[in-house]
Amino acid sequence: MPRAWDIVVFGATGFAGRLIARYLARHIAQSAGHAAPGLKLAIAGRSRDKLEAIRAGLADDGLDVTAIGIIIASVDDPASLAAMARSCRVLVTTVGPYMRHGLPVVAACVAAGTDYIDLTGEPGFVAAITARHDAEARANGSLVIPCCGFDSIPTDLGVLFTIKQLPADLPIKIEGYFEARAGFSGGTFASALGAFAELGRARPRRPVVDESAAPGRVVRREPGRLHYQKALRRWALPMPTIDPQIALRSARSRGDYGPEFRYGHYMCMKSLPQLGLMLAGVGALVALAQTRPTRALLERLRPSGTGPSEAERQASWFKFTFFGQAGERRVVTEVRGGDPGYDETARMAAESALCLATQREQLPHRGGVRTTAEAMGEPLLARLQAAGLRFRVLDAGAAGGDAT
Repeated sequence: MPRAWDIVVFGATGFAGRLIARYLARHIAQSAGHAAPGLKLAIAGRSRDKLEAIRAGLADDGLDVTAIGIIIASVDDPASLAAMARSCRVLVTTVGPYMRHGLPVVAACVAAGTDYIDLTGEPGFVAAITARHDAEARANGSLVIPCCGFDSIPTDLGVLFTIKQLPADLPIKIEGYFEARAGFSGGTFASALGAFAELGRARPRRPVVDESAAPGRVVRREPGRLHYQKALRRWALPMPTIDPQIALRSARSRGDYGPEFRYGHYMCMKSLPQLGLMLAGVGALVALAQTRPTRALLERLRPSGTGPSEAERQASWFKFTFFGQAGERRVVTEVRGGDPGYDETARMAAESALCLATQREQLPHRGGVRTTAEAMGEPLLARLQAAGLRFRVLDAGAAGGDAT
């Protein structure tokens, strides 16, 4: 059935939501890049006044905003979520923390057969929506794609880009190393605190070998270890984010990651003292995030809707370096961009939405809770490269031992 809107940005009055709405409005209105002209965009949230202010701000940027719709919806009003989901083909939500606010939004989208995108980095949320909604989404054809921002597109598509440089008929090992300088918004800080809270809860031990891979294939995470990465001249420590889980899930689903796939995920620091200071800071946040009162107190340090200034974002950057090996074939690749949490996340989420809105028939899966590499893979990779996110091969063809 025809729908009023092609894309709706829910949470458009928040910091990340405003950036995504601006990116989409510019690309749709100006037919910039490879966005299809004529797409219909709406912004959604609880406050009409704030949404109208956001739309007016887009007009101040020189955009024609007369066709941009406004939708009033709240996570506390299931009827409003259902109406919003039925009105569009693709819904992008920035309303987090997602374990607190995202479950009813996913439920509304799946019930309406609407494609869904978010920016979560919360493992518990992804596990919950997979358990609750994957079967229904596969049945009715809606794609539910979490982690469409900095968590976890650079890792997921960076691994895919690296895989494409290696023979698919040999066992493959990839290790990814992350470096960045960046600030964060109130919403991201709240989501991070939610993820830190999960770290303190008892969870069942995960098997080293993932038995859910297709028969005859092995997919597993490399055992993490503190080590000195000689090629990068950096100390590296296992990075406890959702990213490796997403990359391994893509490997299980896709058939081109080799008969055996192993992945290790690390963050880099120049020196051991820097690494120690970072660990002490994260450890303190994990400890304080375990109780609701201290979590609420920490959230006040960076209120929702606030974030780094444009000058701070201009000075921010990130880089992932991937070392891949299949037999004697070695490759080193890189994914590099600007401000990871906001400018680049807005680009990633918006291009994901445009991919679903304009290239749906080219995608391999009709429905289900999927990763970006599963659901959009090569089409999204091509879009992001055309949009300015840098995926490149640094070295290829080398043979020999481990670079670490």
